[in-house]
Amino acid sequence: MIESKKKIEVPVMADLFAKGEKPEYLLWVGSAGAFDDRYKKVTRAFVKILTHFNISYAVLGIEESSSGDVARRAGNEMLFQMQAMSNIELLNSYEIKNIITCDPHAFNTLKNEYSEYDGHYKVLHHTQFLQQLIAEGKLKIENDLFKDKTITYHDPCYLGRANGEYNAPRKVLDAIPSKKVEMKRSKSKALCCGAGGGQMFKEAEKGDKEVFIERTEDVLETNADIIVTACPYCMVMMTDGLKYKNKEEEIKNYDIAELIEQTLEL
Repeated sequence: MIESKKKIEVPVMADLFAKGEKPEYLLWVGSAGAFDDRYKKVTRAFVKILTHFNISYAVLGIEESSSGDVARRAGNEMLFQMQAMSNIELLNSYEIKNIITCDPHAFNTLKNEYSEYDGHYKVLHHTQFLQQLIAEGKLKIENDLFKDKTITYHDPCYLGRANGEYNAPRKVLDAIPSKKVEMKRSKSKALCCGAGGGQMFKEAEKGDKEVFIERTEDVLETNADIIVTACPYCMVMMTDGLKYKNKEEEIKNYDIAELIEQTLEL
């Protein structure tokens, strides 16, 4: 149950399937979206958007497990394959064809790596889905909540370089009345936040400066009021970087879904 101006009942795949219903989309929540306190707010925001537009969707609920992305990046191929095959068996049992996720790592794994094990799905990152709503004329932003704000966007590695998606998030941001500014390193030349590839869960290696601090300095150079992210790992790293630089009160870190939620006043 999600608290908002009205209570939202999140549909669960098993319940719908038992009634003979098949939603159009599975929302893959991901580990961060389910357990990380900060990213749960992003999940809530995106669910409010799906509900607002009457999107036919469901979640796996307690049946959802890790996509196996971190296991593979960290070198535990056997664990990845076990996770993948178990998840695919579940997804195929529900005859799932379309998946949306807010996590670029899960997006990459479900889209590009599950096909090795007979898991064939059309997978959308939530920024692609939001851009699709805008292109169809369903999502129109008339709120000028951010018109006096300067926004910069950080490209997640697994959405950008790994999957070539640079336009969708920017088109969504362009629909929000505000000033946009690019960091000196953006799109294919964007600097990693420092958490991908399993780095989030290990100690920093020897060096002069941690990657998340370097990337935060790129953000500060833009003089932006808001750093927009579209990945749970990037959210953590940018938040930590702003705190490290004592800028967390001046500069806000939002996921794109949270900006849309605010402009729609959901």
